[in-house]
Amino acid sequence: MNPILLTIMLSIIGAVGDYFLKRAGNGSVYVEWRWFFVGMFIYALTAFGWFYVMKHIKLSSLGIIYTLSTIALLVFMGTVFFNERLNVFEIAGLVAAVIAIVLLGRFA
Repeated sequence: MNPILLTIMLSIIGAVGDYFLKRAGNGSVYVEWRWFFVGMFIYALTAFGWFYVMKHIKLSSLGIIYTLSTIALLVFMGTVFFNERLNVFEIAGLVAAVIAIVLLGRFA
């Protein structure tokens, strides 16, 4: 499998974990433990993919691709699932992140 695509898939899995952690903290109690443990379990699954990806991509490129794709996914989830609004600067930053992912994917 292409390591860059796997990195983006790992960020998707991590974003799903973030979704459950957000749900764990959004309830009427301080922590909804079932969602917390689901999020924690999902994060743990990504460790296996990281081992493979780190063998095939430079760590500096890997960090940037993972971070930017995670940011893009979290912005999407925040706006769609949690009704968060973006301002013009956040949209511009998101566009810059997507351009960076494309460039790194092409030249990493």
